[in-house]
Amino acid sequence: MSGKSAGYKFDVGNFFPKGLFYQITDTRVNDRDAVVGHAKKRKRRKKLTRDGKLIILAADHPGRRVTSLRNDPIGMGDRYEYLGRVLRVITDDRFDGVMGTTDMIEDIIVVDYLYKNKTGKSFLDDKVITGCMNRGGHAGSLYELEDDFTSFTPQSLRAMNLDGGKMMYRLEPSDRGSIVTIQKCAAAVTELARLGLYAFIEPVTVEGRDKNYAFKTDIETLVKDVGAAAALGETSLNTWLKISYNDNFERVARATTLPILLLGGPAKDSPLETIKSFGRAMKSAPNVRGAMVGRNVTFVQNEDPRAIALALSMIVHEGYTEGQALKFIETARGEGMDLFNKHAW
Repeated sequence: MSGKSAGYKFDVGNFFPKGLFYQITDTRVNDRDAVVGHAKKRKRRKKLTRDGKLIILAADHPGRRVTSLRNDPIGMGDRYEYLGRVLRVITDDRFDGVMGTTDMIEDIIVVDYLYKNKTGKSFLDDKVITGCMNRGGHAGSLYELEDDFTSFTPQSLRAMNLDGGKMMYRLEPSDRGSIVTIQKCAAAVTELARLGLYAFIEPVTVEGRDKNYAFKTDIETLVKDVGAAAALGETSLNTWLKISYNDNFERVARATTLPILLLGGPAKDSPLETIKSFGRAMKSAPNVRGAMVGRNVTFVQNEDPRAIALALSMIVHEGYTEGQALKFIETARGEGMDLFNKHAW
């Protein structure tokens, strides 16, 4: 990154007023039905994608007791900080959408409801909003791999006028719990398709001891994961896969004709590695159609989450090179910080 970024530090308070944040609880208590009505009237896209590609912000980690961020064990456990960074990304028209648990998605909908009451505009119109479905495999627990469906259901996704559901399974061949999760994912894919909704599946083979599981991302494992996940459910026509990147991704992508989104992985100190890997992957095969990325957008040290998100969006939608994406971060940093703050809350 250039010298321009050296002294920059994103401050969520300069974007997301605490007065607006504190109104969320009051609105939950007093205006529940109005918020549901607002969600049902949201303008959805006629097609899931505008150009066959998608980039979605993932905001579901705390729902599985995952709050660590680099050296801070509860770095993602501050809802004001976390929600403000998520809103910083998804309020920009150039970014496709968001995926989260019930509480996160409903927080976002409440803010949009309050914002529309104030301005007459909705920042969620035409966004792709996907609900996380299974968060029951709490990190470090005895039942981590039996990752039950404890968040959105297919029926609640449709009731809230959302676009689809995201699920994951972690396969450890000797753990029966992971097989149970796969069976539940297959049932969810079927039900989502019957309701006209999309399924986003993240298949992961893991290894490790004492519940400290590590993802296996070698070519052989990823090819097998892709083939197995693509076959879940009574139809695959509404299914997108979310897959870890490796350096021979063309071979991984050739395991299926389903559209593939890249996952962001553990938090990194700099956007450079994410930009490089996404740039390479987007050129590797025609069915690599974008990304679903979380911490490596929302919490990249001192950086502006919107600048990082839009740089990755430009790689996905516009074919930006690494150099172009890094330059874009420099120009986009700090834009539109007054979206909420120019109004009284």
